[in-house]
Amino acid sequence: MTKDELIALWEDHTRFEFETRDTDATMATMVANPYVNHVPTLTGGVGQDQLRRFYKYHFIGGNPPDTSLTPVSRTVGEDQIVDEMIFSFTHTSMIDWMLPGVSPTGRRVEIALVAIVKFRDGKVAHEHIYWDQASVLVQIGLIDPANLPVAGVEAARKVLNPELPSNVLMSDAWKTSEGRPL
Repeated sequence: MTKDELIALWEDHTRFEFETRDTDATMATMVANPYVNHVPTLTGGVGQDQLRRFYKYHFIGGNPPDTSLTPVSRTVGEDQIVDEMIFSFTHTSMIDWMLPGVSPTGRRVEIALVAIVKFRDGKVAHEHIYWDQASVLVQIGLIDPANLPVAGVEAARKVLNPELPSNVLMSDAWKTSEGRPL
C-alpha cells in the first residue's frame, strides 16, 4: 500500500468507530486475525470474533456522544502509522475499554493518546493504543493529584501548547537547579 492508501484506510477505520459507529464497517477494514490492545487497561481483543464482540458491545457503542479526536501529529511508515491526538469526551456513559467498571461521572476528559497501527495485506492488522490513565482518573475525580506526581487536563493541553509551563510537578526540585551552570 502507498502511504496515502494507509492514511485513507486508517481514517476510514476511525470514522467507522467514532462517527458512523458501524461495527461491520470497522471490522471490514481489518485482517482476518486482527489484534487491538488498549495498553493502560489491557482491553481489546485478538481475532475477528473477540474483536467484533469488543467493538460492538464495549467500544463503539459505549463511547459518549461528544467523543472527539483532535489530530496532533502523524508519522507514516511503509506499513505503519503512528498518530498522536487529543481524545476528548464527557463521561456520560460506561466506557468499558478506558474506565472498566467506573460509573459515569459527568466530568469532561481531555487526554493525549497515541495509536500505533500496523497494516498487512491492505488492511489494519493491529493497534496498540497508549494514554496516561492517571490523567483520566484525575479528571474524573478518582485520583487526587494534590500529593501525587500526576497531571490532569493540563497534560493534554501542554501537548497542544508547548508554551505552557514545564516542570510543574517537580517544582521544588526544579528550583534547586536555578542559577546553576549549564
